[in-house]
Amino acid sequence: MVLADDATPVLLIRGLTREQRHWGEFKTLLSAALPNPVLSFDFAGTGQLYQQRSPGSISGLRQSVRQQWQQAPQYNGRVHLLAISLGAMLAADWAAQYPHEVASVTLINCSAKPLSPFYRRLCWRNYPAILRSAVVGAAQREQIILQLTSARPAEHTDIVASWQLWQQQRPVSKSNALRQLWAASRFVVTPAPQCPTLLFSSLGDTLVSPQCSADLARYWQVAHIQHPWAGHDLALDDAPWLVAQYQQQLAAIRQAGR
Repeated sequence: MVLADDATPVLLIRGLTREQRHWGEFKTLLSAALPNPVLSFDFAGTGQLYQQRSPGSISGLRQSVRQQWQQAPQYNGRVHLLAISLGAMLAADWAAQYPHEVASVTLINCSAKPLSPFYRRLCWRNYPAILRSAVVGAAQREQIILQLTSARPAEHTDIVASWQLWQQQRPVSKSNALRQLWAASRFVVTPAPQCPTLLFSSLGDTLVSPQCSADLARYWQVAHIQHPWAGHDLALDDAPWLVAQYQQQLAAIRQAGR
């Protein structure tokens, strides 16, 4: 039996300087695994909206995604939010400001102040690489990003060419990248979502400490699942695992709604 919740779309939101194409095979696998429509949008300054100016606040970035959602053909007033890193901050803000619109929230490798100190929200060992990525060319920058976000970059070397091509097609300006980073640095923890909420973190995440997700889960009193080895980009490092876990999450939500 197909339940009404099966018609509620799942919206994927990526992180800092990333666009919807960076979901890669994860979106394809998730679409095949779920009866729900699976959507993704870019926020201002990235992807299809790369020519727009990125807002310097999480609420502004969130609103650029929310407006697209409200104009989508699949719009039915409610949405499951599945988001990573900076995108997770947008999702948390969305759930706090418009709780009647959000059917569930699932956040991957998120962080928030004052729960976690700055050196965990952006691990200090990466500061030199992050600074270097700001001054090198686009091709080298994408290689640095892979090293920062994957626990097994050698397994994903073929994807760098695609990332480099996307950056050429829809370049994220340095000013937009800085505004997004500024927005992320100012994000303050929101009240716990009023809907089913699940947090994922990656034990091999060397960009944002997995302790940040643990801190947030403890503060919100929600479930937290940790991947044993993946890096910051969990959807890249182990897409099948994440799909299976999320499929279970939506099944539990449907079962609870019977």
